[in-house]
Amino acid sequence: MNPPKTDARRHHDPEVRGFASDNYAGAHPEVLAALAVANGGHQVAYGEDDYTENLQRIIRSHFGATAEAFPVFNGTGANVVALQAVTDRWGAVICAESAHINVDEGGAPERMGGLKLLTVPTPDGKLTPELIDRQAYGWEDEHRAMPQVVSITQSTELGTLYTPDEIRAICEHAHARGMRVHLDGSRIANAAASLDVPMRTFTNAVGVDILSLGGTKNGALFGEAVVVLNQDAVSHMKHLRKLSMQLASKMRFVSVQLEALLAKDLWLRNARHANEMAQRLAEGVRAVHGVEILYPVQANGVFARLPHDVSERLQKRFRFYFWDEAAGVVRWMCAFDTTEDDVDRFVAALKEEMAR
Repeated sequence: MNPPKTDARRHHDPEVRGFASDNYAGAHPEVLAALAVANGGHQVAYGEDDYTENLQRIIRSHFGATAEAFPVFNGTGANVVALQAVTDRWGAVICAESAHINVDEGGAPERMGGLKLLTVPTPDGKLTPELIDRQAYGWEDEHRAMPQVVSITQSTELGTLYTPDEIRAICEHAHARGMRVHLDGSRIANAAASLDVPMRTFTNAVGVDILSLGGTKNGALFGEAVVVLNQDAVSHMKHLRKLSMQLASKMRFVSVQLEALLAKDLWLRNARHANEMAQRLAEGVRAVHGVEILYPVQANGVFARLPHDVSERLQKRFRFYFWDEAAGVVRWMCAFDTTEDDVDRFVAALKEEMAR
């Protein structure tokens, strides 16, 4: 069969790069090739296809023999489904104040998931057992939402990392109080690459019960997964995913993308490159007088403070976001397709704007 003709036209300049989000990047060519392989012919819908079945084998190779993946459309959906799976109707989730589930999901965990978020201010985006205890109380108080889950993010929203021992301490602390642990892993690949350890080292090996596995920020076109690590912690995941509008009819096209990333080392190559570009960016920025890097650069993000007018001028040349506009704090993110030239041009532009 000859390739079909299309009237589609490119509406953007593929040479344009920014530092606003790793979501801005396109899909990795190997992922697009995998989608083409999965296309054609008929496969059973709603997850009973060969690609979703094979994804389970791959997930178990990363997270252990009892792990089970439930592909979903997006990260917010993954988080809402995962948190619903480990809470009762009266349950609450303890998280960092800066957590994505609290700041960037439009209230979905509370409005759509029907659960309460109990937030804790942190200096670096990371929870500790001591910080958790600020909200871990009142289980028998019917006037207070019951703390049932601790949710952490790896890497955090501030670009910092938990060590495996830190996550182990959180899990032991939470479990001793009858709570489960959820890990938001939208950038789990960047964390594993930076720590130079397998993903299991800071998930199932240290007690995490359920995680949201990211794909989009690491080169997928779309799609994430909820990975159940502790089968005793959840029930009726299939029904919950459907109820939450996260069941893909043509699931093979989500599963094959995760397969392309995880079957070999594409996930790790992409993450390592993004991390390396962030390190290059941080090194260049540190040499610019008047720019302050606020947090350790441990993954693929750089958070900095600089004059507000400089940021506004620079945004006209490169896309990026204010993190805290009142404080002059910005966030610069690198992706799997960020190049050394992209970074160097950005640093040069920053120097020019600072000099003005």
